[in-house]
Amino acid sequence: MSGEQRQSSLSVTDNRTGRTYEIPIKDGAIPAMALRDIKVDEDDFGLLSYDPAFMNTASCRSAITFIDGEQGILRYRGYPIQELAERVSFLEVAWLLVEGDLPDDEELADWTDQINHHTFVKENIKKFIDGFHHDAHPMGILVSTVGALSTFYPDAKRIDDPAVRRRQMVRLIAKIPTLAAYAYRHARGHPYPYPDNELSYAGNFLNLMWKMGEPKFHPDPVLEHALDVLFTLHADHEQNCSTNAMRAVGSSRVDPYLERVKQGELKLMGFGHRVYKNYDPRARIIKQVADDVFKVTGLNPLLEIAVELERIALEDDFFVSKKLYPNVDFYSGIIYEAMGFPTEMFPVLFAIGRMPGWLAQWEENLTDPEQRIARPRQIYVGPGERHVERD
Repeated sequence: MSGEQRQSSLSVTDNRTGRTYEIPIKDGAIPAMALRDIKVDEDDFGLLSYDPAFMNTASCRSAITFIDGEQGILRYRGYPIQELAERVSFLEVAWLLVEGDLPDDEELADWTDQINHHTFVKENIKKFIDGFHHDAHPMGILVSTVGALSTFYPDAKRIDDPAVRRRQMVRLIAKIPTLAAYAYRHARGHPYPYPDNELSYAGNFLNLMWKMGEPKFHPDPVLEHALDVLFTLHADHEQNCSTNAMRAVGSSRVDPYLERVKQGELKLMGFGHRVYKNYDPRARIIKQVADDVFKVTGLNPLLEIAVELERIALEDDFFVSKKLYPNVDFYSGIIYEAMGFPTEMFPVLFAIGRMPGWLAQWEENLTDPEQRIARPRQIYVGPGERHVERD
């Protein structure tokens, strides 16, 4: 082995046998399958790596999102989240995640037209939603309805056709705000308004949520902008719980209308973050958005408590020393509260923003030749072979 090869490898000595193994290092990682060569004898299965919750295991190579939690960095396709939130719309971010680059004017116009063309849902979908109990959780309705869409679009099964994949991605990004709003309105017994494609993506969602009898709904521009920024901040977050689930299910080569939108991750406790050991970069952006929203909506007693919690957390030695800064979910929660969204709608709103990221991850995983059907190994710790002792 040359000196250069030795420098890019890991030497491992198995003290059980005295054998030494050279494991290649690439991109700061070693291939887990190389551990299978480390055996006591030929009948040995080989070593496994034990990593509960995948705390230090890379399951894929991805070009979509970069996170440096220590430095508080989040980038989509190389672009800092701060620049995207300040300078481009959510639909441009959605194109970026799916295509890899920001759209030019012509591409954006065509992309927007495609999304607008698919915002409407078939009337039978409304009947499907009407079948849920009046107090069904909006997230449960959304998950079930997204799954039901596959029966309306059987061509979605042709996942090896790039044009078909693109069509389903457009459909999902376009329809999820409509379905989310209808899930909310069903619980309140309100009629389902039609989308207004003269409005922006976020503006149209506000129209679908709040429109009643007025001929034309005019969203408040501050709230419209705030929602657009929130969708951008939630659009992707690398290999978190929901994305990992999306890739795992998608590895079986199913279409994108899968029941994977339930998020156990949006607990909105609001302080600190598993990844970010610094101030969440998304929280810096959204704090100003929150201040702008409060100027329009005012503060209620609950929001006043939240704002005071924020002040304490940013000044208190305990929070600062443990780097328990307010995270994006803290601010998005109080913004949604100020805008009039009920708590049960928070994970639904998260799902709308995350849809482009899920779809980008699904397609990247689907087209990656290194990927197989996801199936983690386990370390069996149960009893050995035993027998039923009955006559």
